[in-house]
Amino acid sequence: MIPSTNTILSQDLEVETLPSKNYKMQIEHDVINGFCDELEAMKQVVFKILNTERYQYIIYSWNYGIELLDLYGEPVTYVCPELERRITEALVQDDRIDSVDSFVFDVTEKRTVKVTFTVHTIFGGIEAEKVVNF
Repeated sequence: MIPSTNTILSQDLEVETLPSKNYKMQIEHDVINGFCDELEAMKQVVFKILNTERYQYIIYSWNYGIELLDLYGEPVTYVCPELERRITEALVQDDRIDSVDSFVFDVTEKRTVKVTFTVHTIFGGIEAEKVVNF
């Protein structure tokens, strides 16, 4: 006998978004205390993604983190556009992040790039920065 598909596949399904509740990291005090949600949790997500080297830790998916190790020794004219691409690529892997823009690069320090940018999430915008030694 051939199995039949019931009408369950033709019914409308409702997609529910889970809350973004997370433990609250107080990075400057090296403490994890309490909980945070929505925009505060997204700030932590951005921090964690940009401070995790991609492909280095087996606990994380290969879609998590950012690739920075191969930028060491490269010229600043290569590092700046590549940083913009890699930051955007790393952050938009999270489905709560819509886009990343407004990149500003500061190369006043030798062999260091400080990049500031805006992360647009489903909860609002976040101003973020990353300092990369190359």
